[in-house]
Amino acid sequence: MKAWFPAPLLSLAVFVVWLLLAATLDPAHLLLAAVLAVLLPLAAQRLRGESAGIRRPLLAVRLGLRVLGDIVMSNLEVAGRILGRESKIHPGFVWIPLEITNPHGIAALAGIITMTPGTLSAELAPDGRHLLVHCFHLDDAAATIAQIKQRYESPLREIFP
Repeated sequence: MKAWFPAPLLSLAVFVVWLLLAATLDPAHLLLAAVLAVLLPLAAQRLRGESAGIRRPLLAVRLGLRVLGDIVMSNLEVAGRILGRESKIHPGFVWIPLEITNPHGIAALAGIITMTPGTLSAELAPDGRHLLVHCFHLDDAAATIAQIKQRYESPLREIFP
């Protein structure tokens, strides 16, 4: 079964997206969606490196919900700072020392940081041990580092082996 469906979630996504784009449930489109759902992941398998290997999917869901909440709160905070006095904004860069070594986990961390308004992943050190983050407002670098490590990196270390 794994030979035909190397990435079952990707196959399901291809199937559903094709039907949504076609906006019909005609038998021909159902068949085409099924064929694409088998063939595209097989073709994409050659492009993929090692599998992400998520270890704790429920923790991943909780982290996703946390990130969504943080995105909303960060939007409000950034909007308040933008509408306030410019002198109260203190942008800056901070290097986050990484304990996570899984490349998928590092990519997820960088993506989470970038998706959260007010922060942006700028660079990964060549050795993969530090992530440079730009903060729209940086009062306390140590507190920002601690917050990112506790809220995002710690769960990601459990999710990605």
